[in-house]
Amino acid sequence: MLKGQGTITEVNVSETVKEIRKALIDADVNYKIAKDFTDTVKQEALGKSVLTAVSPGQLLVKITHEELTKLMGGGESVIPLIANPTVILMAGLQGSGKTTFSAKLANYFKNKKGKKPLLVACDVYRPAAIQQLKTLGEQLGVEVYADENEKSPVSIAKAAIKQAQMNENTVVIVDTAGRLAVDEQMMNEIAELKKALKPQEILFVVDSMTGQDAVNTAKAFNEKLDFDGVVLTKLDGDTRGGAALSIRAVVHKPIKFVGTGEKADAMDVFYPARMADRILGMGDIVTLVEKAQEQFDVEEAKKLQKKLAKNQFDFNDFLSQLQQIKKMGNIKDIAAMLPGMGSAVKDADIDEKSFKHVEAIIQSMTAEERARPELMNGSRRKRIADGSGTSIQEVNRLIKQFEDMHKMMKLMNNKSAMANMMKMAGKMPFNK
Repeated sequence: MLKGQGTITEVNVSETVKEIRKALIDADVNYKIAKDFTDTVKQEALGKSVLTAVSPGQLLVKITHEELTKLMGGGESVIPLIANPTVILMAGLQGSGKTTFSAKLANYFKNKKGKKPLLVACDVYRPAAIQQLKTLGEQLGVEVYADENEKSPVSIAKAAIKQAQMNENTVVIVDTAGRLAVDEQMMNEIAELKKALKPQEILFVVDSMTGQDAVNTAKAFNEKLDFDGVVLTKLDGDTRGGAALSIRAVVHKPIKFVGTGEKADAMDVFYPARMADRILGMGDIVTLVEKAQEQFDVEEAKKLQKKLAKNQFDFNDFLSQLQQIKKMGNIKDIAAMLPGMGSAVKDADIDEKSFKHVEAIIQSMTAEERARPELMNGSRRKRIADGSGTSIQEVNRLIKQFEDMHKMMKLMNNKSAMANMMKMAGKMPFNK
């Protein structure tokens, strides 16, 4: 929307700032915070000289991104493991995903930090809470301390810390009770736990989908607990993450982690720059690449590269690539990380079961058919459809997609064609 070249002026910036404010409010940022923020951006932008390599619009996007990142803390904030054991107290409302995130955090310390965590079940009110934590601990291979006969959370937590010292657990994560709304009993109980345990870290867990309610809840908990950091859960493809900006601006505490799905590894350290991308609808390519790297098999990639060079890509390779993509997580969430795709996939009907159909079709092929797709005649296709519980049309569609993919890979292997494609890509409007 910005007009003119050379400088950003009061006239050409006003409409754009309104659009930025609207984008922030759409992303669930508090109106006052959005207004204060855009006023800051406007003051920062006015009179700035525009380099010949960029347009005024691009410069304003850069300024907005930098200010958003600064407002959310600038860089990531880690949990200092300064005690032995380090005690982490989890707080939050019921339904915020606190118990699930406690297990994810234990899994993070175990697998990514090489620590020996202990989960402690201190929610003595919700009937299924203790069993839920035990089940999660068993699935992840993490110890869980629970005493279903004891009704005092303080007594349970103290006994757990003694056990942790004996068993040489390096991190103790205490899952506490939540309520449907902030009440005095819950606040007093969590305050008593803080006083008795003297935890090295208190994390406030909040459901990012609750929008402005999340900010009010964070403020109430912070006044009582003076917590050390915030965890945003349920930050899936449909949620832009404006609550992150609002909470940070109101309580002035760092956001340390985000939960992005149901699986044990569906969590990330909070990076302000990436959240700025997300709020501005720019996607989150860095997180997407990191997820891919976690599942990336270097040896398999080398083998695949050699096969591509010889034009030998077959259905075995196709299946292997598909399975690696599945390991990265929910496809809708992955697609939302791509720039411009967040809103596009918000209401899209992406059926995860379609992968199962593809796998069933490939697994119904003989070893020879997988290695030599050109053998697929009508009778073979019918047999594969019957064996996989799908239709001939679905089998035909998959084979057509495979053939198209094969042609594209063959084209990409041709260096001159690749050079031409790169030239074409340079002229595309999305190249920036």
